[in-house]
Amino acid sequence: MYRQSNILSAKKAIKVMLGTALLLSGTQTFAQETTSHSPYSKFGIGQMREDLLPQTRSMGGISTAVRYQAGLPILNIANPASYSGLNRTILDAGLYGNITQLNKGTAQDNTADFAFSHFGFGFAVARNHGIAFGLMPYSDLGYNITETRTMGTITTRQSKEGEGGLNKAFVGYGFSPFKGFSIGGNAGFLFGELKDNLTVSFPYDYNSLNAKSQVTRLVRGLIVDYGAQYSFPVSKKHNITLGYSGSLNNTVKENTSQLITRTQPSLDEDFENVALDSLPQVGDRTRNINLPMKHSVGITVSKGYDWMIGADFKYADWTEYQTRAGEAPLGKNYGVALGGQWKPDASSNRYWDIVDYRLGVRYNQGHITTNSTRIDDMAVTVGFGLPLPETNFGRTSSRINISAEFGQQGTLNNNLVRERYINISVGFNINDLWFQRRSYD
Repeated sequence: MYRQSNILSAKKAIKVMLGTALLLSGTQTFAQETTSHSPYSKFGIGQMREDLLPQTRSMGGISTAVRYQAGLPILNIANPASYSGLNRTILDAGLYGNITQLNKGTAQDNTADFAFSHFGFGFAVARNHGIAFGLMPYSDLGYNITETRTMGTITTRQSKEGEGGLNKAFVGYGFSPFKGFSIGGNAGFLFGELKDNLTVSFPYDYNSLNAKSQVTRLVRGLIVDYGAQYSFPVSKKHNITLGYSGSLNNTVKENTSQLITRTQPSLDEDFENVALDSLPQVGDRTRNINLPMKHSVGITVSKGYDWMIGADFKYADWTEYQTRAGEAPLGKNYGVALGGQWKPDASSNRYWDIVDYRLGVRYNQGHITTNSTRIDDMAVTVGFGLPLPETNFGRTSSRINISAEFGQQGTLNNNLVRERYINISVGFNINDLWFQRRSYD
């Protein structure tokens, strides 16, 4: 009877996660058109998303030295060395939402979007050996810049739009060669499309044809990242973990094509964008692009189920990235994150005493410089880990993780755009003992 109960629990978990994955797949198909509303995403390959789940994002983004939360191993994709600590099967999936206020001078605009957040699966293959695989967003492209100019009696409207994004499918392995020390790596396949559209129209002259240029960048390639962690006790109840994660200059292929069309202006929206003729570029352009070399070091101090605090220091070198013609070169990114979590009373019967409360701050000196100004990003983060009732005699536990980032990117100085945003991430997590032998039926 015990085995049957466990199998039923696993089947239910699989159905829930497959349903979630299908829902997210449909969501991502739509979200690829509106994944971001940042004018700064036009630089490089878009706005980077990082390998963070809601449970680490809510702590300021600390992840390098995170191995356990509330005494239990977690699926920490940002450092594959943590996979060696997996002693349960973990499934994690989620959604991401964004509300942004854009300001430039006296102008203001409010935008919102939502996107697929992540899907991950991790499990132990032997003692101190773990494997994980899944799908994560890698970068988002989404901007809309419109400018109207008048020369004599001629008025033109120039619109620049970007859409799309890159995703990463990964598989990783981590193990512990000796007590306290773990190493691991992720191998990923990067794929996606980035589209930059330029439209020139004559809003008050219906005898002139509008022109549109669509540049599509198709990105494909293999990428590798790696990490290490060393954990040791400093007392009977307290533990320290040191971590490192990084990647070398991964090189991927970018295939660029361009299509130029002319359209007839019309008061009828159904005929406004009907192409009269088109001029595809002769031959596609293929090149290799270098992704940044990354290094991150971190430390966490924890006390069992009760609390954990930590810090991360991050570095990414974009100087070897091959920018397109007319783009300013990218620089180096430096970041720091501080955060932690606290559980009031793990043994309490009161629900809000066993909730995980998370808080953090982060600051990034960005790799983008425009109008002689470096674009920095800073945020305060909060979050909760909401436990669901345990099933299968306590062998299956689930949790809903919620994080919110309240941040700002950019500045109003030098005719730039200031972004103030709220990023919401929601993840659903299942921990179960699926692959362990039973000693009795």
